[in-house]
Amino acid sequence: MASSNSHRNGGVGYTSSITSNGTKVITDRQQQQQLFSSLNSINPKSSTTSSSSSASSFKPKSSLRRSSTGSIAGSATAKDESRGVRGRVRVAVRLRPRNVEEAVADADMPDCVELQPELKRLKLRRNNWDSDTFEFDEVLTEFASQKRVYEVVAKPVVEGVLDGYNGTVMAYGQTGTGKTYTLARLGEEDKSARGIMVRALEDILAEISPETDSVSISYLQLYMETIQDLLQPTNDRISIIDDPKTGDVSLPGATLVEIKDQKTFVDLLSLGEAHRFAANTKLNTESSRSHAILMVNVKRSIKGKDSALSVENGNASHAAKILKPPIVRRGKLVIVDLAGSERIDKSGSEGHTLEEAKSINLSLSALGKCINALAENSPHVPVRDSKLTRLLRDSFGGTARTSLIVTIGPSPQHRGETASTIMFGQRAMKVENMLKIKEEFDYKSLSRRLDIQLDKLIAENERQQKTFQDEIQRIASEAQKRIAEVESNYAGALESTEINEFKKLLQNETLLRRAAEEEISSLRNEVAQWKRLEAAKSSEILKLRKLLEDESQEKAKLEEEIAALQSQLLQLSFEADETRRNLDKGEMAKLSGDLDSLLPQSNHQSSRDFGDGASMAKLFEQVGLQKILSLLEADDADVRIHAVKVVANLAAEESNQERIVEAGGLTSLLMLLRSSDDETIQRVAAGAIANLAMSETNQELIVSQGGLELLSTTAANANDPQTLRMVAGAIANLCGNDKLQMKLRGEGGIKALLGMVRCRHPDVLAQVARGIANFAKCESRAFTQGTKMGRSLLIEDGALPWIVQNANNEASPIRRHIELALCHLAQHEVNAKDMITARALWELVRISRDCSRDDIRNLAYKTLTHSPAFQAELRRLRIDYG
Repeated sequence: MASSNSHRNGGVGYTSSITSNGTKVITDRQQQQQLFSSLNSINPKSSTTSSSSSASSFKPKSSLRRSSTGSIAGSATAKDESRGVRGRVRVAVRLRPRNVEEAVADADMPDCVELQPELKRLKLRRNNWDSDTFEFDEVLTEFASQKRVYEVVAKPVVEGVLDGYNGTVMAYGQTGTGKTYTLARLGEEDKSARGIMVRALEDILAEISPETDSVSISYLQLYMETIQDLLQPTNDRISIIDDPKTGDVSLPGATLVEIKDQKTFVDLLSLGEAHRFAANTKLNTESSRSHAILMVNVKRSIKGKDSALSVENGNASHAAKILKPPIVRRGKLVIVDLAGSERIDKSGSEGHTLEEAKSINLSLSALGKCINALAENSPHVPVRDSKLTRLLRDSFGGTARTSLIVTIGPSPQHRGETASTIMFGQRAMKVENMLKIKEEFDYKSLSRRLDIQLDKLIAENERQQKTFQDEIQRIASEAQKRIAEVESNYAGALESTEINEFKKLLQNETLLRRAAEEEISSLRNEVAQWKRLEAAKSSEILKLRKLLEDESQEKAKLEEEIAALQSQLLQLSFEADETRRNLDKGEMAKLSGDLDSLLPQSNHQSSRDFGDGASMAKLFEQVGLQKILSLLEADDADVRIHAVKVVANLAAEESNQERIVEAGGLTSLLMLLRSSDDETIQRVAAGAIANLAMSETNQELIVSQGGLELLSTTAANANDPQTLRMVAGAIANLCGNDKLQMKLRGEGGIKALLGMVRCRHPDVLAQVARGIANFAKCESRAFTQGTKMGRSLLIEDGALPWIVQNANNEASPIRRHIELALCHLAQHEVNAKDMITARALWELVRISRDCSRDDIRNLAYKTLTHSPAFQAELRRLRIDYG
């Protein structure tokens, strides 16, 4: 992940780095001396000084900034900066306090971890008498403040970014352990709760100069291997560009916003958080389903000191100042809020949320593989296995100063996840980066300053020339005047005794005139010297302009090479896709077998055989998908039942869903559901459609092919609880799609969902409650984004009375979904009047007081607090909801 290359040019070795705008920065001593030898050719004795900044650690400092200047001339320090300074990844661990559920469930069990912050040590209990000990760079207890966490973890990295280094701050841990709280908390109501993002920008803005420096940010999320812009949600297909020479990673399609003040930054963070994907799981009500990445680009200008050049001529000396070129340092701060790792059996993810969890775990697994390879000094680091590892290639094994904070929980129920998180931090501590400063000469600023200096010298030269000419004319005029006076006064006394005195006066006047002529000659020599100095400066300016033109041409060549490489990459991708399609066609031809020879065996097997994974894989391999789908239209009823069970089990695997749809399986299932009267076939076909409805693409296909109306009709005619559960599950999956809201209402999906509550079976009611919660959440998101203005479609279709009736249901899955649906409906003022009339307000007050889950309780309390209508009604009824 390094970002520097070594080149050879004319037999002289030098090291360079490429900035984000394509400008090459030369840091070798010989190249810098060649650059400034032309500027200092007037006085070879002039010299420059340099110093370097040292790597920082986790220890907090008394002030944010340290004195450091960029290296210009060839010194030992400049060589060190060109080679880089080794810096290990710094890791801190932070413990989250027990929440309400853990306090109740684990009341009789001790915490699985024990912290020793004074020794920077952590103990992980195996059992009541044995434990493992781990050491970190910093151990933060559950009582550590947000300010303390920032000063220990992020402040040294921010200081490095201000000095021209790249820096990374990243949070890793199980879902619900406080990563987003640590990094992205805005602290609008309580400033002490501000996270690392807000505090870092506050320090950066306090240190830069608004006249010469600049700060700009990009805010992105990596969702299911797709990079999306959180500041502009329509920009959801951002590509990653790799520089083939330096290895730097850039995102040219991302929105870049220049920051002038802290309020603008906080508003942008709030906007980005509103667009970030989140979902409700058993472990966290608002679980982040994407990796959030904040990129802060800092550009600082460092001016060089003036040095005087002295030129001697006889007894006179004159000083001419030549300005050093200013240096621009560019640092990039990357703050990464990783989505939480989770186990499916504990989080309860299902449907689309399950697919999100799989994508999150895959990207985190790829990151772990890269860190393992770097820790073991492996020759190959698999950074291209995931877009997350490509984005972080400079943070682990690259040139950035990296700080990692791992967050853990105390519950003994999650000891396995806690141990995995701790081992991730231990491996990360073995990774070393090569820290390199990124700076470049500001030739344009230098050229402007030299032009101003030249104009001043020309004006001064012209002024002195005019003064010299006026002085010459004055001396000559006075001499002529005195000669004329002497000749006039003593014309008649040339033969008198005073003639000798007159001669002496004349000689004195002659001597004075000669002295004046010599002084005039000296002044003319000085004028000529100023002209030569002016010509020399003009020549130096021409050389600098030529150097700038050469740099521009080199940049254009680099851009042409990048375009050529991108074209080659696209061609290779096209050829790879063609090859993969040809291979897939060949494999499908090989998989087609004699289905008729296997059919008698299938008829002798029971229904359980089609549910066995090994049997499914064997049948799928020997018979082929097309022949299995053709059995859905067989005349024998038993054959159709067995075939639809096979298709339903195949549809449960994500890898088979796309192939089933492409082969016409979805169309066959819908036709079978429409034409068959057999209740077993209807139940299994509805289950297969529910499995296919877990994919967003398949959801739109189901609706476009009339599947929603068909599911609604089946729900109205069926009485079997299991059949109704399958149909309700399929409609509940469709309710989670933002694009299908109006079609679900228009084609009777909501009415069908509410009609199935007649069954009163807990499994059916749980699926109905999940569908209502998904629909309410999509409506809430539409209100937030401004795409919906009227009241809720659920309320218009009469769902509110049933929601209020089951808000306190004894079954936990039903109650949890209904409570969330109530909170989402209550977040928008247009629904407040209907909810007050239906007595939903009483349920919100109960949830805010008695709900066992503190996240749902806090959401209900926040909703009551921010609704003017609810506040007015509570005041009228004299109810204290605090």
